[in-house]
Amino acid sequence: MIALLSNPWWAFILLGICAGVISGALGLGSGAVVVPVLVLLLAFEQKAAQGTALAVMVPMTLLGALRYWRNPEIEMNLSIILLIALGALAGVLAGTEIAGRLPGQTLRKMFAIFLAIVAIKMFTASPKPQKTGMGEDLTSQNNVSLVDPGGTKNDAKQ
Repeated sequence: MIALLSNPWWAFILLGICAGVISGALGLGSGAVVVPVLVLLLAFEQKAAQGTALAVMVPMTLLGALRYWRNPEIEMNLSIILLIALGALAGVLAGTEIAGRLPGQTLRKMFAIFLAIVAIKMFTASPKPQKTGMGEDLTSQNNVSLVDPGGTKNDAKQ
């Protein structure tokens, strides 16, 4: 792996720029860009490429999310963000454990199949009509008390 660092430094900077532009513009994680380039063009092992992509993702996505958050035309729901993040933290523990146990070649094939399925679904899915989503439900719910503040059936008899 250290021998790979002898590659021209500009290739890594260019990869970072491409990953950042694609991630910022399309909302893709760096894995969809960084992993294939590291594996196919820069001869990284699959697991090393995935670990590198996860490490790159942290600063890139924090900056990108902040820029989206500050845009008044984009509505982001903090409750949903926190719920997804909580699930993602648990999921990444399981995912890294699974990845550590699988052979690199198997992992590479699984990665390719996943990207292909997502690409096909995104390309062929028809847009859904907008409706009230879960995000609105979480933030605009009326608090309903289950305790009756007074009027019971017995009051009608008096």
